[in-house]
Amino acid sequence: MSPEGRHVVREDHFVHRGARLAYDDAGTGPLAVYAHGGFVSRFVEDGMGLFDWTPVLDAGRRLVRYDARAHGRSTGGPTDADYTYPSLADDLLALLDHLGAAEAVDGMGASMGCATVLHAAVRAPERFSRLVLLIPPTAWTTRAAYAHANRRSAETVAREGLDAWLGKRRQQPPAVVSDVPEFPPTPTEGVLPSVLRGLARSDLPPPAKIARLRLPALVLAWADDPGHPLSTARTLAEALPGADLHVSETRADIRTWGERIAAFLVAPQRRLVTPPRRS
Repeated sequence: MSPEGRHVVREDHFVHRGARLAYDDAGTGPLAVYAHGGFVSRFVEDGMGLFDWTPVLDAGRRLVRYDARAHGRSTGGPTDADYTYPSLADDLLALLDHLGAAEAVDGMGASMGCATVLHAAVRAPERFSRLVLLIPPTAWTTRAAYAHANRRSAETVAREGLDAWLGKRRQQPPAVVSDVPEFPPTPTEGVLPSVLRGLARSDLPPPAKIARLRLPALVLAWADDPGHPLSTARTLAEALPGADLHVSETRADIRTWGERIAAFLVAPQRRLVTPPRRS
């Protein structure tokens, strides 16, 4: 659900590496930044009715949600390298600079946005205070099949057009989110092949690098979704010191995620001990 209602939402944008990146800014308090999943946008996610951000705002957080490069109201060109996870993380860190975030922020992201946040945190851990990782995507051993499918999809869009790809892409959604409406991808047909190829070239950081993050983390996943396998969520929860993992098996339980996130963000931080370096 959109963070509108009793909270004023301010629309703005900034320019980074040739793209105009749009975002909304609501609430007051410590800053929390959210990155959405691939092919959608802030407003598409609102239309899907997946996540309710009102509890986060009610908990006294300033919430900034942005449209990834070439998604939603943000612009982007047909350059494959712009859509790899490290490049998307660079956009996120630039957003923090634009917002003047002098203090560490709460980094939140779903699917592609989860990967964006993780890459940004590994690169600049001092910029983040907590991590909320929603529906982590395929990674490591499960990534190759996804990458192959993305490269084939890019060829289909480039050769036959968007409608042909959408026709071939029809698949049964996971039962836990079977009631969520489908939306067409928000990247334009001319840019979509580059987005697909950029994601095909991407993977999450190695678990060993993720394990060096001394940040409290909440991992939220749902069951029976090959595109967001529980293997990734469990590996992240094991790698991140002090991480909490919650798996939803019903739509009703997913509706509790907003409250779960809000409670996690305002809970006293646990002291995470840095392990000794190995010689």
